[in-house]
This record gives sequence, structure tokens and C-alpha cells, in this order.
Amino acid sequence: MADRPMQQSHTTALPDFVEETDLALSRFGGRICFATDDWFAAAENLLDHEEPIFIPDKFTAYGKWMDGWETRRKRTAGHDWCIIKLAFPGRILGVGVDTSFFTGNYVPRCSIQAASYIDDNEPIALQKLAAARTEVPGGDKIGSKASEEEMTLAASVHSDSWETILPFTPLGAGYKDTCHNYFAIEATERFTHLRLNMFPDGGIARLRVYGIVARAWHLVPATQVVDLAAVENGGKAIGCSDKHYGHPRNLINPGRGINMGDGWETARKLTRPPVLEPDEGGLIKVPGSDWAVLRLGTPGKVRELEIDTCWFKGNYPESCQVEAVELPLDMSNEDVHKAQELGEVPWRILLPRTKLGADQQAYFDVGAEGGRAEAGGAVTHLKLTIYPDGGISRVRARGTKVEV
Repeated sequence: MADRPMQQSHTTALPDFVEETDLALSRFGGRICFATDDWFAAAENLLDHEEPIFIPDKFTAYGKWMDGWETRRKRTAGHDWCIIKLAFPGRILGVGVDTSFFTGNYVPRCSIQAASYIDDNEPIALQKLAAARTEVPGGDKIGSKASEEEMTLAASVHSDSWETILPFTPLGAGYKDTCHNYFAIEATERFTHLRLNMFPDGGIARLRVYGIVARAWHLVPATQVVDLAAVENGGKAIGCSDKHYGHPRNLINPGRGINMGDGWETARKLTRPPVLEPDEGGLIKVPGSDWAVLRLGTPGKVRELEIDTCWFKGNYPESCQVEAVELPLDMSNEDVHKAQELGEVPWRILLPRTKLGADQQAYFDVGAEGGRAEAGGAVTHLKLTIYPDGGISRVRARGTKVEV
């Protein structure tokens, strides 16, 4: 695989919003509803969670294979654009337009518009267009463009009049130091769909849409059991002691882990003893631990915990502990993280230190009746501590919401 060509040698700090949830990822359910053209590479690539790659000698019947969305050189009036349905409705804080490897063919300018369809009231036209993209033989739109019928159907949605959240903006070429184009978004509304405009044509490798998931909790019955920590319900990893091999945000991803990289894994403790010994309770004596803090999507009562070490076979933690706390709703993630670092969060035991196994799902009843909880009331945050180190794929905190 080729690296991105180098143009400059300086580096730029990433904006804070890149720590938020990517609302558009296809693995979470984001999808392309419509694209004007997919000649060299299909628009679906925009939403891939993997970083783009470049294969120098790979070609298709339509030209150079590229890992992104690339349209043909426009020879007719207009410009190219596509419509994206977000995986999760949410408030967008920033976007990342990645032109990696598109050096002589990148899109020089773009804009983004957004719309909100409340309670999934998506226009029938968009549903038909999205369904048509999945019915393509072989599942790949490469080498094609929208038909006149599709263009008419797309026009009926009037996406050109959606709210502009990123105005006409220049982009950098796909070199290492210019490919990542980050833009803060000031809109405060809850959005469900985006329109990405190319001016006029070319290639974009990835579109990242960073924001806060906004689940319609008023539609969820108070008795319905849900995963309060799940990303689709607004859960978020807000801090950790170590993320050497994997970010704790993976703990709350949908489904089970797709591989060992799709989890939270820490570095081995350099202070581990040369010979491990058990304590009186059978747990290994360790000199340290690692932790991650999760903010629930809404205040709730946790009834069951699931700790999944899927794929972690030679590197799972020996044991774990889960604590919970109810904090003020207006307390920022930064303040919570700072308080955790200072040891000022009044954590209560939800699951005491408990042995784990390799590559398995473990379930723990932590409900108020017959469970192990000291925290039977409403909670807003969880703290997962692993001993001494290692990897966990998923954490599920099933329970019911609490009205606030």
C-alpha cells in the first residue's frame, strides 16, 4: 500500500469534535440514498469506517480504482452531489472531508446541507432511491450515473433548499498534510439527512460527521429495557487511563466486535510482577489497573451488565469492576474527566471485581432485587475498571430510563 504523497512537513492539532460520535458510518447504519454519478468509485465508500488506502496498480474497466467517491470529469452543466441518511439522528458539531490519495483529481470545493425528518418521517422518494441503490447487480454502482427517472425523483425532495451547515468551501488536495479538512458546524438542530455538494466534480475519500446522538427518548416507554450505554442511544466514552491498542468508544458500538481492533485494549502493565500470585479470594494480585468512563444516553436504572471479551483470547483482562454514579446533567464531559483524574467522583459499586474469561459474553444481574448493586437508583455514568490490563470488546448496560 502506498502512503499519501508528502507535500509539507508540519502537523496540525485535531479539533476537539473528532472525539464525538461519527453519525454517518455505514457500519452503524448510515447509507447513501442518492448520488448523481459513481463512475470511478461509488459514494458508499464515503461512509466506510476504515481509513482510505491506495493500491497503485489496481484498475477497473472504468479507470483507476480509488477508495472513495469519485465522479467522472463533468462535461455537462451542473455539479455532482449525493444524499446521505445518517446512522443516528443528532446534533452535528463538526465534519471531516478527507481527500486522501485524490491528488490530481480531488474536489476543489464543497458544501453541505442538512435536513431533519422527525420520527423517521423520511420522504418516500428517498426511500425508493435508497432501495434502488441496493438492488444494483453485484451491489456496486461503479461505472454508472443517476438515470433521468432517479434525477427527477431526487429533485422532488428539494434537497437544494435544505439548511446550509457548511457553505461553499475550498478543500485541500489528497496529500498527507492537506487531505484532512476539518470544519466546525454551528447548527444546533437535530439532523437526520445530509446533502454533500461537489463543485463541480472529482473525488473525496471519506466524509466524517461528528456529533451528539439525539435519540427521541420521549417515545421510549418508561418500562422498556434498553442498552443505556449504547452509542445508538446517545452513550459516549468520555475518558480512559489508556487506549494504546483501541479506543473505549468501541465498547458501545452496535453488534458484537468484528475483530480484535474493534474494542478497547490497553498496553501491558510494565509494573507487572515477574511471577503472578493469587490473593485469598482467587483473584490475581496486580500492581495496577486501567479504567474507562462511559456516559449513558439518558439517566436510568441499570438492571443487567454484559461484559463481552469477543476476540480477546490471549489478552483479555483477568477481572473487571463496574461502578456507577449520578452526576448533574449540566456537568460537562471535560469536568467529569477532570474529577475522575482527581479522584473526586463519588463512584458506587455496581459490579465488584469479578473474574472474566477469554472470548466470551458474561452477564451480571445488578438489579435492585437480588443483584450485587450498591447503586440501585438512577445513574448517569459508568466506570469500567480492568485488572491489570487487556482488552474488552463490548459493554452493555441494560435497564430503563428515569424521567428527569
